[in-house]
Amino acid sequence: MIKKMDITNPKISKEVLNIQILSYKVEAEIIDFYDIPPLQDTVKSLQQCGEIFFGYYLDEELSGVISIKVDKEVMDIHRLMVHPKHFRKGIARKLLNFLQDKMESIEAITVSTGTKNTPAVAFYLRNGFSKIEEIKVTERLSLTSFKKQI
Repeated sequence: MIKKMDITNPKISKEVLNIQILSYKVEAEIIDFYDIPPLQDTVKSLQQCGEIFFGYYLDEELSGVISIKVDKEVMDIHRLMVHPKHFRKGIARKLLNFLQDKMESIEAITVSTGTKNTPAVAFYLRNGFSKIEEIKVTERLSLTSFKKQI
């Protein structure tokens, strides 16, 4: 079941942060860069981020989360994370599809991920996104941005 989350609720923000840390530690290992912003978040910074959060619940356990911001007809995915024990169960795809179906006035979806995060890059390409740019953030980190027209 997917439902909208109140990220200002301390209990919910703690659950989200727990999944975020576990999920982004896997990404950090993949890209060999551990200073990524999602690993610096706190409950308070999540509560103040201004994003809209949706959670995927498996047997009442929060198993995946997607957060977005919407500007006019463009939905930007800020976070898409799955608890590592639930990897490869289609949860990320279900969250993405849910938002595509729910957001009727959206014309495009954008998202960015670490260029070396090959599982995420493959996921977005498989789900109809096209690479639009690659930005070198530091000597060791670059980000690839994707866009999907709806």
